[in-house]
Amino acid sequence: QVQLVESGGGLVHSGGSLRLSCAASGFTYNDYVIGWFRQAPGKEREGVSCLSSNGDNTYIADSVKGRFTISRDNAKKTIYLQMNSLEPEDTGVYYCATRGGNVCPLYGVDYWGKGTLVIVSS
Repeated sequence: QVQLVESGGGLVHSGGSLRLSCAASGFTYNDYVIGWFRQAPGKEREGVSCLSSNGDNTYIADSVKGRFTISRDNAKKTIYLQMNSLEPEDTGVYYCATRGGNVCPLYGVDYWGKGTLVIVSS
C-alpha cells in the first residue's frame, strides 16, 4: 500500500520560507509522477508542482513559479517543496500526491497524503 506522509508545515511571516517534505513508501509503479497540491480555505484544491520518476518531466504552477522548487532524494524516498518569498495567498493545506505514469502535471491522482498546514501571516 502506497503511503505518503507530509511534514514541514507551520506558521511563517510573509516573505519567509518553509520546506515541505513528503516521505513515500509502498510504491509498486515502474514509473510514477509525484507532487504537491494545495487547498486554501474556501477554494478548490490546485496543483502546485510535480515531477516524474525518470526526471524528464516537471511542472510548477504559474502562481508559484520563481518562488517554489520541487526536488527529491531518491535514497530517502522523499520529495521536497522549497517555498520562498511566501505570501498570505499561499496559505492552505498542502498535500502530497502520486499516480502511475511519467507525465506532469499530476491529473488523476491515485494516492493522497493527509496534508500539512501552511499559514502565512501578513
